Parts: sequence; C-alpha cells; structure tokens
Amino acid sequence: MSLLEIQNLKVEYARPDGSRFTVLHIPGFRLEGGAQVCIRGRSGSGKTTLLNVISGIKTPSAGTVKLDGKDLGSLGEAARDILRGQAIGFVFQTFNLLAGFTALENVILGSVFAGDPDEETSSVRRRALELLQKVGLTERAHHRPRTLSSGEQQRVAIARALINRPKLILADEPTGSLDEKNSGEVLDLMARLGLELRAALLLVTHDPAVMSRFVKVVDLKELNRIV
Repeated sequence: MSLLEIQNLKVEYARPDGSRFTVLHIPGFRLEGGAQVCIRGRSGSGKTTLLNVISGIKTPSAGTVKLDGKDLGSLGEAARDILRGQAIGFVFQTFNLLAGFTALENVILGSVFAGDPDEETSSVRRRALELLQKVGLTERAHHRPRTLSSGEQQRVAIARALINRPKLILADEPTGSLDEKNSGEVLDLMARLGLELRAALLLVTHDPAVMSRFVKVVDLKELNRIV
C-alpha cells in the first residue's frame, strides 16, 4: 500500500458569472513511504493547491486522496486536522513562526497541532531540543524569530514540522525566501532528516536549482489533465 494515493482528483473554482473552471485534474498519483520527490511547475500552476488537498486543508471537488490508507474525504474536519498534525510535517516558504514565541516554543507548538495532550511534558521539550540541535540551532533555542536570520527561521520551521515524527513531509517552495547558501543547507537538512525518520518528502518548486537536487522530478503538467 502506498503512503499517498490520489485517484481521479479534481479541484474546481467558481467564476463571478457562476461558471466553473478546473485548476487540477489528476487521474492518478502515488507516493511510496520514504520516497523523495520534487514536483515542478510554474507559479500559479496549482502546486500549492495540490499540497493543500493532500494535507486535507482543502477539500477537492471530486476524487479521492488516501494518506496512510485513510480516505481524507471520509473524515470530518476535526479528524483531518488531527491526521494532518500526526502524519504530515508542513514546511512553508514564509516560515509561519509565531513572533512572540522562542524557537524552542515554536517547535514544541508543532505537537499541539497533532492534538498531543502532553505537549508541555519534558519528553516533548527534549525532542524539540534534539531537533534544534540537529538543525544547528542549539545556541538559538531561546531566541525569538525577529532575532533569527531567514535561514535560521526556516530551520526552526523544519524542526517544528518534524516534532511529531511525520510519515510525510510536504514542502511548498521552502527555499523561495532564502539565498543560495541557505537554500542548499535547508534542502540538505530536509533530505537528511527525512531519511532518518523514514518519512517521504514531497516538495513543489519552480526553481531549477532545487529540482537539480532530486533524483525524481515530476512535471505537474504531466500529472494534470485539465480538459
């Protein structure tokens, strides 16, 4: 059984005149556990929409998305939120760290998204500190985002995404706000830590430099059968 399976997926939006247009029509896509795959596509091609559907943030107009054997369409919103928090680590382009929280607190916050009743326990704190050490930020654990560089903020975001040992890491243009050096470091971190966790990595980008780091690159135009 594949970790992620998409069948006959359609995402449609309504125009002001009431007619509808299709953004995504993906007959099929599978992702195996532990795989590292890059999906390429130009800006506005539906890459972020696809990740939002895979994570259960957005409900498709038609079709099925199964994550770890669970059909997201059969789950209510609360159940999808819990599954997303437990099984998916999301890394965004814009970091999405809480300004009033330290790096450590932002990482610990990731356990709350999974509905973890023990997010304040010493074990979660220890796990968060271990992740900050892995991303090279032990000395910055008690600093707030405004005192961190862009590269450091994205490394905090990676640690937060991994706090619950997800089975799938989704990355939406994660290097779009970074320079070349930090971009390479962030990509290396996600790949290495994903392998350590045996988590699959699905990254979307329009950047050829990012694509070049992946063995498997899939063009969204080849998946998307808009008619």
